[in-house]
Amino acid sequence: MADQALHVYVGTYTRSLPHVQAKSEGIYLLKLDPTSGELSHVSMTTGVDNPSYVTLHPSGNYLYAVNEVGDFGGKDSGAVSAFAVDAATGALTFLNQEPTDGAAPCHLSVDSTGRYVLTANYTGGSVAVHPIGSDGRLGKMSDFVQHTGSSVNPQRQQEPHAHSFTISADNRFAYAADLGLDKVLIYALNADQGKITPAAQTAVSIHTGAGPRHFDFHPTGQYAYVINELDSTMTALAYDAATGGLTDLQSISTLPSMFDGRSHCADVHVHPSGKFVYGSNRGHDSIAIFAIDQSTGLLSVVGHESTQGQVPRGFAIDPTGTFLLAANQNSDNVVVFRIDQEIGSLTPTGHSLDVPTPVCVKFRL
Repeated sequence: MADQALHVYVGTYTRSLPHVQAKSEGIYLLKLDPTSGELSHVSMTTGVDNPSYVTLHPSGNYLYAVNEVGDFGGKDSGAVSAFAVDAATGALTFLNQEPTDGAAPCHLSVDSTGRYVLTANYTGGSVAVHPIGSDGRLGKMSDFVQHTGSSVNPQRQQEPHAHSFTISADNRFAYAADLGLDKVLIYALNADQGKITPAAQTAVSIHTGAGPRHFDFHPTGQYAYVINELDSTMTALAYDAATGGLTDLQSISTLPSMFDGRSHCADVHVHPSGKFVYGSNRGHDSIAIFAIDQSTGLLSVVGHESTQGQVPRGFAIDPTGTFLLAANQNSDNVVVFRIDQEIGSLTPTGHSLDVPTPVCVKFRL
């Protein structure tokens, strides 16, 4: 990997929304030079409707994308699309598409066995499970759960809004961060039947008005971190691998103390070393950097780095932990930073690439 370019897929918005002026045509394939951090275009897959979040099959042979719409098949539903990945070039070939039975699917994960796609429907406030065939194609939905409830924000939390659906490393549990409920709902995953059922601990409550959005595990499996969109905080959680349970440890602001402008969080990723966690701020337009206490899981602020663009929605850390790629949705660019392996700080490499309305960044491992 040290001397081989890395494939990078960028999910985008192809439809304009109230908060987005879309300019994209589909899913963009880039390559990253693992020495210099230089990014370059490889190809583009067109004809994909609002592929705002993408993820790869564990084999690397298939890619799955949400279609973040609310009118699929004439119903209040979005969809998930499946693609075959060319082993040599990384180019995508469309396979098939299935409805999610909930509007605006915004996040999806593939389980470690490569047999199921789990999707979060934002506007629908629900989660869905689709089986994956031996050829990578999606089967008919095997399970669906509608969330219920609300929280305190009258504009954003009058109803459930599932914003991510993340699977534990042991493939036994799945975690749905629901912005509308101020909860991370916990499901037991049956990877033989493609079913999800409430775990013994059905949810962990995040502080009122937080708006939990994305979720990531520490590589040791002892901790997890959820970034909260509405009040710009990061919450550290203790993780019980035996039961799948979560315990709230700490919440800390993702913004500098002197900042008093409008900002909302988006994405979160733990560094492969487990030493740092990063979160994106849309408005402050930065990546918040935290050091992780390895004995407690608690966070301390390292600093904030401008993403050199507007509204950094998604970002990704390369598999070696050397580079961070930030997708600036409203300035149409992906910017590359080098990560200091000792303190976690970010330094611009001077490399960036124009990509229309970038939302999600994923490396092909």
